[in-house]
Amino acid sequence: MKSKILLVDDDPAVRWMLFRVLEGEGYLVLAAANSTEALGIASANSPDLALLDLALPVEDGWKVFQQLTSNDPLLQFVIITARPNQLFPALASGAGALMEKPLDLPRLLRTIQDLLEEPAETRLARVAGQPAEFHYQPPKREALTAAPAEEHAR
Repeated sequence: MKSKILLVDDDPAVRWMLFRVLEGEGYLVLAAANSTEALGIASANSPDLALLDLALPVEDGWKVFQQLTSNDPLLQFVIITARPNQLFPALASGAGALMEKPLDLPRLLRTIQDLLEEPAETRLARVAGQPAEFHYQPPKREALTAAPAEEHAR
């Protein structure tokens, strides 16, 4: 049976690209553009993992995270964001991973697979604030240095 991934991102281009990549890997992808859609889809479909952007219209991604977690404490999360300084909130939240944009797709796919294979006890320990494996991908180094190099070329 295919694992169900709830993909929540307000950027249509990012959502479409991730949808195609995840679908190509054999996942059943349930896409949402905002918090209202995400909560409705999650309650109707019981996803196995949520790939959640923090910058969402209607409600902030962290509020969506809290609502989804309270409805299903076993739901795995990969937080994706371009926001700086989200590592410590992500660690404290009980999320399984924080991936900063631009995303490293092979690493994202490995992280998703690892979290889907993780025992429920590990997920519950993480949510309870106990030590558990956490996956983190900082922004790609070339993305951090690309802007100044482009400015010098002008």
